[in-house]
Amino acid sequence: MRWTVLDSPIGEFSVATDGAAVCEAHFGRIAGAGEQPADALAGRAVAELRAYFAGELTAFVVPVRVPRGSEFERAVWREMTTIPYGETLTYGEVARRLGDVSAARAVGVACNRNPVPVIVPCHRIVGAGGKLVGFGGGLDRKARLLELEAGVALRRAWSPSG
Repeated sequence: MRWTVLDSPIGEFSVATDGAAVCEAHFGRIAGAGEQPADALAGRAVAELRAYFAGELTAFVVPVRVPRGSEFERAVWREMTTIPYGETLTYGEVARRLGDVSAARAVGVACNRNPVPVIVPCHRIVGAGGKLVGFGGGLDRKARLLELEAGVALRRAWSPSG
């Protein structure tokens, strides 16, 4: 696994690739991460992340592979990828979608363990009533990511070209 770091509006952000897929991401700089993409895939991931942060990309297409996590965590992470850009779901709504209305706290734990934040959008899961709670990158980053997406979604919805 090789790490690449990029500057972003939410601070340094590191992304790891294994040559075939993005397998991890981290807020901040990982020791040993280079500023030049470690491989062609890392270059694609960095380009997509830059486009996302610039408000030009609403869906990541870079391949992602997560080699760890319980069956439940993986189900939560898959569910995250179905939340449309610029929208949110509550922990309870995700639990309900997974068939266990009592699993909202477990959804929160799975969000915290998401190894590929931003690309697998755990920031789109919020507390009851839309409250900003729980985010491994800090609530300020979560708010900034949600504000970015909401602003882009609003501009696109109100654009004369539709």
